[in-house]
Amino acid sequence: MKLSRARLALLIGAAGLLLLAAVIVSPMLLISMPSFLGDGGTSPDCKDGKQVEDVSDSGASDIPSEYLDLYKKYGKKIGVQWNILAAVGKRETDHGRSDLPGVKSGTNYAGAAGPMQFLISTWGGKARVPMSSKFTGYASDGDGDGVGDIYNPADAILGAARMLKRNGAPENVRQALFVYNRAWWYVDQVVEIAKRYAKSGELKVPPQASKECDEPLVEAAPNGIVAKIIEYALAQRGKPYLWGGTGPDAFDCSGVIYAAYRAAGLSIPRTTFTQWPFGVKVLEGQEQPGDLVFFNAGPGTGPDRPGHVGLVVSKGKMLEARCRLCGPIKVTSYQARDNRMGFTRPLQNPDVLEQLKKLQNPSL
Repeated sequence: MKLSRARLALLIGAAGLLLLAAVIVSPMLLISMPSFLGDGGTSPDCKDGKQVEDVSDSGASDIPSEYLDLYKKYGKKIGVQWNILAAVGKRETDHGRSDLPGVKSGTNYAGAAGPMQFLISTWGGKARVPMSSKFTGYASDGDGDGVGDIYNPADAILGAARMLKRNGAPENVRQALFVYNRAWWYVDQVVEIAKRYAKSGELKVPPQASKECDEPLVEAAPNGIVAKIIEYALAQRGKPYLWGGTGPDAFDCSGVIYAAYRAAGLSIPRTTFTQWPFGVKVLEGQEQPGDLVFFNAGPGTGPDRPGHVGLVVSKGKMLEARCRLCGPIKVTSYQARDNRMGFTRPLQNPDVLEQLKKLQNPSL
């Protein structure tokens, strides 16, 4: 059967329209394709205990197994990249294998000692520090013998993790490394080693420091007032620490909590020293979002005079503005801190209870 020219032109035109529609619609179909079909992308694994990086083949062959276990153990416990710890250990003493002065005994020309090359003064004033004594420094007891031994790999690696964490790791790891050894060429070398030790060849941020891994903290708040407190506090993440700061551009540890309560319409004391006796004491394990967690840290502090405070946002986690060199305001773990003094609940203070009544019934 022969088609007329008019009918043939009509059919060709219709086919062209169908083809054009397919070209236009197909990207939309791809965009809306269910995620379970796979899009080639990746998302962070936020499960507790998940290491950010597997070790590369070259890392596994270079790092002694006992050291690798310690790097991973204390990287996970403190919240810093294990491969950064390993890179510091490699750069400083080849994971304790160096025979240079100060590695296994004594100090080097600069006064540094041990596998992670701490200055004696930074460690705690002497090479072996009883953990029951009063001292200022990063002396740590990784092997549980009651002594912070600068030459003991477990103690030294734990101390290094704590120092890096305090000075900005894991988010601002370059700054933390610069504080560890004040030379940018040193920072560059350590970062390159860390990348070689990672199977991906990259330096990643641990899941707990990634906003993509946030729990539904505001939604999980026990009530609307706590939700407002936490919502305000979380919105301050990324802002810098400023001693005496109460916002809106920078805060100190107690200042961000003071401002968060104020955003919920509540007034609490301004400083850590005055916030500590204000709230009702809460037993460890019974803390909940909105409570405060206090630490024996900072100048002028003591056994019943805490110098640092964080806002509990979920079990085991707090929002804190720690110090000028510690990186921006962020959510961190309070369970990894060994100088924790206790928890309080400002919402149970009689003055706050009265404020809550007025918020619920303004006519009172």
